[in-house]
Amino acid sequence: TEIYTLSLHDALPICFELEDGENERLGEALLQLQVQESVDGLYHCQATFGNWGTRGRAPGFLYFDRQVLDFGKTFRVKVDDDTLFDGRILGLEAVFPSDRPPEITVLAEDRLQDLRMTRRTRTFADQSDADVFGQIAGDHGLSPDLDVDGPTHKILAQLNQSDLAFLRERARALGVELAVNGTTLRAAPRAAGGSPLELPYGNQLREFTVLADLAHQRTALVASGWDVGAKSGLRHEAGDDCLGGELENGESGASVLRSALGERKESVAHTVPLSGEEARTVAEAAFRLGARRFLRGRGTAEPMTGLRVGATVDLTGLGPLFSGSYYVSDIVHRFDGRSGFRTEFTVERPWLGRP
Repeated sequence: TEIYTLSLHDALPICFELEDGENERLGEALLQLQVQESVDGLYHCQATFGNWGTRGRAPGFLYFDRQVLDFGKTFRVKVDDDTLFDGRILGLEAVFPSDRPPEITVLAEDRLQDLRMTRRTRTFADQSDADVFGQIAGDHGLSPDLDVDGPTHKILAQLNQSDLAFLRERARALGVELAVNGTTLRAAPRAAGGSPLELPYGNQLREFTVLADLAHQRTALVASGWDVGAKSGLRHEAGDDCLGGELENGESGASVLRSALGERKESVAHTVPLSGEEARTVAEAAFRLGARRFLRGRGTAEPMTGLRVGATVDLTGLGPLFSGSYYVSDIVHRFDGRSGFRTEFTVERPWLGRP
């Protein structure tokens, strides 16, 4: 493995790791970088390099020989010793500007692209979601690392869906999040606790915009179904109690909605649970998904290797309503020659601070 390093003055050193290649200019030729992460999984990387220079004694294109940059090759981005992205090259884009030398852009995705590119119709009989996640991971040579709780289903159907779309659907129904780390597929509930990263406004936190919005909040969600064996109806109502300690000492969206407009209950209509456990799982996962988006914020911070999807950040200097801890749901790490290296992020939480 060859490592090409770029020192960014006051920013952090960025390193590129490839399977092979000996061109030490790769890091020096970096013009732009974007690494994007999401709680839905499938991380993306886009890196643009200068593609004109001297090879031997003659000027010419640097990377069109496909010796360094080629389809299917491992493409890793590191900051210091932390891996920012680990995936494979899927696209090469050539750019020929009028006012600067030619460029080449690498488009890469992590190993979930295997699941994205595999579409199937099949059924899973008498299996739990953990069994299904494990089977799909094995189909793609991935090792499962699962913290998935749920009932055993009589039947689960994957109908003309990619493996990734099907797993995302099941993850939303269970309230778990997907990610791949190298060749390990991880599915787990949102982690709580831990030491948050402190981002004071005007210091590490460059700018921030946050919205507390009742439009999609509900005071309760109800999942209804039918127990075939018992020949009886099923019903489970989920509310603030399923959020546990996530509310800290703030006011939930459901609580604010109830005080401002009254009760607003809604049924989960896109699924029919066949057991009491499934009804509970569906109702609570749907309620948590909406409740956690009561507050949604977007910001830009100084680059920090620990600022990743799944991290908790403590934003200070934002006043009594909006200061406090948030969960990082989306991340874009960017570098360009104009603004340097920075991290753009989206955060969310289910509570509003008290005046």
